[in-house]
Amino acid sequence: MCVPMKTMMEEEQFDDPESTLAENIEFLPNGDGKKPRFTDFEGKTSFGMSVFNLGNAIMGSGILGLAYAMANTGILLFLFLLTAVAGLSCYSIHLLLKCSGIVGIRSYEQLGFRAFGMTGKMAAGIAITLQNIGAMSSYLYIVKSEFPLVLQAFLKTDTSSGDWYLNGNYLVVLVSFSVILPLALMKQLGYLGYSSGFSLSCMVFFLSAVIYKKFQILCPFEEFSANSTLAHAHSNVTVNHAHSYHNGHVMEDDSLCSPQMFTVNSQTAYTIPILAFAFVCHPEVLPIYTELRNPTQKKMQHVSNISILIMYTMYFLAALFGYLTFFTNVEPELLHTYSRIDPYDTLILCVRLAVLTAVTLTVPIVLFPVRRAIQEMAFPNKTFNWIRHIAIAFILLTFINMLVIFAPNILGIFGIIGATSAPCLIFIFPAVFYIRIVPKDKEPMRSTPKIFAACFAGLGVLFMIMSLSFIIIDWTTGSGSALGGH
Repeated sequence: MCVPMKTMMEEEQFDDPESTLAENIEFLPNGDGKKPRFTDFEGKTSFGMSVFNLGNAIMGSGILGLAYAMANTGILLFLFLLTAVAGLSCYSIHLLLKCSGIVGIRSYEQLGFRAFGMTGKMAAGIAITLQNIGAMSSYLYIVKSEFPLVLQAFLKTDTSSGDWYLNGNYLVVLVSFSVILPLALMKQLGYLGYSSGFSLSCMVFFLSAVIYKKFQILCPFEEFSANSTLAHAHSNVTVNHAHSYHNGHVMEDDSLCSPQMFTVNSQTAYTIPILAFAFVCHPEVLPIYTELRNPTQKKMQHVSNISILIMYTMYFLAALFGYLTFFTNVEPELLHTYSRIDPYDTLILCVRLAVLTAVTLTVPIVLFPVRRAIQEMAFPNKTFNWIRHIAIAFILLTFINMLVIFAPNILGIFGIIGATSAPCLIFIFPAVFYIRIVPKDKEPMRSTPKIFAACFAGLGVLFMIMSLSFIIIDWTTGSGSALGGH
């Protein structure tokens, strides 16, 4: 950045606080090089609220499939993979924050512009847009498919009743525009700290229920019988889990109820890319950094580390106790396995409702970087405008709802998009931006940090190839083996 432009921006920031885009491109260091000073507003979000927001950005519906992943890797191998991925995510965020601190830019898109010009900016913006639209589509599809089933189980009504409040299409629109849209219209990400905290509380409730059920359900378990549906529909009966029934047959093999430390099977390879994307939060890191009170690189790294540690703990405990409850009988979606025992279990119904709430409250956090990326690409250097702000959020939610309602079959395409954009945002972009942005006089190209960054980018390419290969195999074989993602 040239000195005249910097001087001009410093002079204008107090005369017209709206003179730059409210979620625009950069912050400037003070003249003495101490703390960053932002051109649009002073960060006021507390450390705790920042942890909630970043943790909510990390936490996705993928936690429901981690028990199935553990069943296909074994406890120790799963723990090793999860630990490795958490460490790599912390390193990736470190690269982003290092780049941001060197050039004084807190936007992912503008880091791309600084590294590779307009090509880098568009690549980052498009990757963020596609990745997060895919994530939001999957969240709203869960609302569409699961919310009617939960209401139906609570009300004990017939599936063919035809009531509007049991229609997933109506429910997803109602949730989108009565809950998600008002939250998505917040001008700053810090305002979502309370909703993020409540979302994480819902997932803590989910985790507590999984741990509790481990000590209530014996293995092998008695599967819910179709012949007793009417009786179960009108009473919550505690099941004596002496045997496991499958299609009317008793399963007596006790070997199915012993935990495995290491497991290698046809599904093991699928868990690697899923776990690799378990801590996707990188588009939200720099906006949260900007709004952090008294922001420093070290403080934001602590926010990231604590958020990842909390999610790491929740991921492992949910996977462990879910696996130790059902062992090899666990399904790709953990809560569906509980429904095999008693679909009218009040606790599990409350947990399913809590998970739906958490997923719903995650959408505004994920939508924020998309809205900003669109503003960066389509309206660069424009002052903040509420009409444009509301219009972008409304159009995005409308588009995603149309996909979920009218074209749910094409949502599988976002699997390929996610397999391409997620490795870029987590591994490739932070590494190559770091190599390009950090001056050679500080770190030569053959220095250890840049060699590590290059290897990190290569790892991202490897994960991309693996993910795309598994998706193509699933499509060609029709096996649907890939696990659910973030």
